[in-house]
Amino acid sequence: MSDNLPAIPGMNKSVASGSAGSGNGFLALAGRTAKLAASALFLKEGMHLLRSHMQANASAAMRLSEMCGQAEVEPRFTSMIEDASTALTGVAEASGEMVNAADSVDTDARGFNGAHDREYRPGYEASNGSGVKQAKPGFYRRTGRRG
Repeated sequence: MSDNLPAIPGMNKSVASGSAGSGNGFLALAGRTAKLAASALFLKEGMHLLRSHMQANASAAMRLSEMCGQAEVEPRFTSMIEDASTALTGVAEASGEMVNAADSVDTDARGFNGAHDREYRPGYEASNGSGVKQAKPGFYRRTGRRG
């Protein structure tokens, strides 16, 4: 399964699928949250387009309904067109709610990534610079020791 997201440094296919043994590592977690933020931005963009499209269709349906009323088309058909316009407006509004939700996910993911980076990057860089192999993520928590 492929996505249309841009490549994210430190994010390979095995980490993305959750199958990597080091899936809790510093770069893996940063990569997953960066991918989450990027996905939220793509969703937001798509929902903006959908909302715009549905609003245009709702307006067109309302104009058609008004023209049918002026042309004295049978009221039940005019009513059906109005109902379609109302439903399209509902989709447009729900798309706007999805934009807000995607924006929150993006903001939260970026905030998490920033906090995670500030907290753990110094230790990550120190351990990588030391040349000493470090324990797997979570080891110190299980043993009661802090690393």
